[in-house]
Amino acid sequence: MVTEKQVRSWVEGYVRAWSTSRKEDIAALFAPHAEYHEWPYETDWVGREEIIDGWLGRRPWQEGGWDFEWSLLTINGDTVAIQGLGRYKKLGTFSNLWTVTFGEDGKCVMFRMWNNQV
Repeated sequence: MVTEKQVRSWVEGYVRAWSTSRKEDIAALFAPHAEYHEWPYETDWVGREEIIDGWLGRRPWQEGGWDFEWSLLTINGDTVAIQGLGRYKKLGTFSNLWTVTFGEDGKCVMFRMWNNQV
């Protein structure tokens, strides 16, 4: 069972990794065999290395600055639902819903995001 403290720590790591774009920070979040899916974009990254490459390809999204706020909606065993709001100075505001499934080691094994520009 995942705890709220674990979720908070993982999301803080996610935001840190998004901020730094350091491979080590991204890798710390995901299991080697993790999957990362995002809609409505055709983002289907499978494996930690593909996830890292995908994130690094999105560095330009951060130009001009951004901020992110989130709330935990529910915990169901090893899976959590998170509501987020990202504001990018150049891209606009995005409301999103994440489901994150964690492995026994606390790393994400399945990440799904529904992303809606508002």
